[in-house]
Amino acid sequence: WLMKAEPDSRIVKGKDVKFSVDDFESAKTTPWEGVRNAEARNLMKEMKVGDKVLFYHSNCKNPGMFARNPTECALTLVQVSKEAYPDYTAWDASHPYYDPKTDKENPKWYMVDVTFVRRAPHFVPLSLLRNIAGASHPPAEVSYIGNDGVKAIKGMALVTRGRLSVQRVEEETWRVIEELAERGGWE
Repeated sequence: WLMKAEPDSRIVKGKDVKFSVDDFESAKTTPWEGVRNAEARNLMKEMKVGDKVLFYHSNCKNPGMFARNPTECALTLVQVSKEAYPDYTAWDASHPYYDPKTDKENPKWYMVDVTFVRRAPHFVPLSLLRNIAGASHPPAEVSYIGNDGVKAIKGMALVTRGRLSVQRVEEETWRVIEELAERGGWE
């Protein structure tokens, strides 16, 4: 899975809704609240305890994965620690993601709990993934991913449908992203 958050301050209903990898690392475990897209909600309802998740910073200067330092936008390894349950923030009128069209007896929105696992050693920028996705063969600096790796990245929802906040990540794609994050070579 891949889940996106915004690392930079953004005020909604008077509250800052930013959530960075540093916030996540400090919290250790957090409910993934406030998802108000039906497709993303349905994907979260499929998640099982122990499922791996790539935590991705979006809407920032240099979006990407696995921060080397706290100022980079990052993707971090996390895992699902509690399966989907009703998102109680939807019923709180003071909450930035309040939804007056849902109620406790018939919840519309759900969330999962996720737990921080680790940061990888190399920053994987979205621009690199787009470069790989646009290639017919792996770029020389990441030739180790092979043609199968290029194919996996080409099919990744992050490069084909970027805006969805919760996405599936296929096993081969996960393997390629993890290899990029561990080996680097393009810096």
